[in-house]
Amino acid sequence: MKVTLFNCSPRKDGNTYTGLNVIAEELDKESISTEIIQVGCENIYGCDACGICKKTKSGFCKIEDDIVNDAIKKVYDSEGLIIGSPTYFGSITAEAKAFIDRLGYVSRAADMKLSRKVAAGIAIARRAGAVDSVLQINKMFLISGCIIPCSSYWNIAIGREKGEILNDKEGIETFINLARNMSWLLKKIQD
Repeated sequence: MKVTLFNCSPRKDGNTYTGLNVIAEELDKESISTEIIQVGCENIYGCDACGICKKTKSGFCKIEDDIVNDAIKKVYDSEGLIIGSPTYFGSITAEAKAFIDRLGYVSRAADMKLSRKVAAGIAIARRAGAVDSVLQINKMFLISGCIIPCSSYWNIAIGREKGEILNDKEGIETFINLARNMSWLLKKIQD
């Protein structure tokens, strides 16, 4: 089994990466392979609503000069996925929004290709807005037929400076519980 995690922060080794890494380490302990893909800082185009994916039903986007189709392939090849974003002005990053819009659109056009994947969003905030960010990510998962595991609280952690979320003990414990619940769910589905 594999879970692919997507870092939608422009800071490649910042707090969002740290949170995703905490989850990946816990999944690895449960013998679930993981890979963290950097999405933030990439030139990702938003969906232009051309509708070609509805005609081809390939599960991929006609836009081929960014990383999104490669990322989508990794999603399709995984049993689970996690999308992480920092919170900017109470919302996810532009890269995260472009990624989830295109992933959601093409997978729905291809007969709900994300249906029954185990998926969750996480968000990091300096102070506030992270719950809304998690909800933005999870809304795409919900309308795509994914199964969203819960944790012991919202999948958020608080921190601004690099590594600061490690001081948020409740946030880190929430990420660990998310990984454990995701692992349990993936194994139950596999049985």
